[in-house]
Amino acid sequence: MSSSFRLTILGCITALAISAQEMHSVGNIFQPQATPAESVYHLSLLVLAVCAAIFIVVAGLLTYTLIRFRRRCGDHKEPAQVYGSDRIEIAWTVIPILIVFVLTMATARIVSATLDKPISPDALKVTVVGHQWWWEVRYPALNIVTANEVHVPVSTTAKPAVTFLNLQSADVAHSFWIPQLAGKTDLIPGHPNKMWIDPKQQGTFLGNCAEYCGTQHANMQLRVVVQSQAEFAKWTASQQQSANANAGIKNGRTEFLSLSCVNCHTVSGTGAAGTFGPDLSHLMSRDTLASGVVPNSAENLRAWLKDPDAIKPGSLMPNMQLTPEQLDEVVTYLSSLK
Repeated sequence: MSSSFRLTILGCITALAISAQEMHSVGNIFQPQATPAESVYHLSLLVLAVCAAIFIVVAGLLTYTLIRFRRRCGDHKEPAQVYGSDRIEIAWTVIPILIVFVLTMATARIVSATLDKPISPDALKVTVVGHQWWWEVRYPALNIVTANEVHVPVSTTAKPAVTFLNLQSADVAHSFWIPQLAGKTDLIPGHPNKMWIDPKQQGTFLGNCAEYCGTQHANMQLRVVVQSQAEFAKWTASQQQSANANAGIKNGRTEFLSLSCVNCHTVSGTGAAGTFGPDLSHLMSRDTLASGVVPNSAENLRAWLKDPDAIKPGSLMPNMQLTPEQLDEVVTYLSSLK
């Protein structure tokens, strides 16, 4: 085996391993955990079954033709020439039309059932706004604003819980996709879309923006945290508290409010009321920073504030050129916002 061939095989294996890891990291449509995702899953099985049947028929006919009509030793005659067959032409026209019709009707049924579900009065309503390159998450009825994480209650047989998502974009086209919970839905500027989920299992479900939206499109990650009814109520209560009550670091708070950070970010209970960037009121209650790029820790927060472009190249957050002393105070203050 040549070295170039071995390198090619190794490269293919590595690519498959990376693809498998990426699929596991963002969720698997073949492991649905909500009703919309189950609908997509069953439709996918139908499409795959039809495609597999077509492949088997075509590959079988090709194999049969290659074996049955191959040239044999001593065979010098020209084979019979067939210039047309009405039955074959009708078959290869009618059968594809029927297949397309079946797939179209099945898809239309799933889309209609997903989009036309009525909003029940007791349903949780969440507004998700796509930005370059992060997600703004609002709970209008609960007066909660967070970023990059959507917390929802689990739906059980005893107590069904449906969450309706109002999807908007603040700049360019984005796409909201949590593979294990629902099919992807685009966020179009000036044209709000909607979707719903009813997660049936607790846990954290990962997703991403599924529509190219600029430099950091691949790092516009999203997390849906499904909690028990009691845990969700506890999370709601903590998020409704004023951030000022959690912050006892006076020097760091003063330093933060003196910077231009307040023009882009909000910290409830303080003079910081910017809306261009994520709300920082309960920053440390989130699992990640920079929309899923790095885990949320004081060390990573310091690196992020020191040079955002080193963590997320092309990020719209500017380098504030903070001195080490300023950096220490701001990190200490923001680390207290839980």
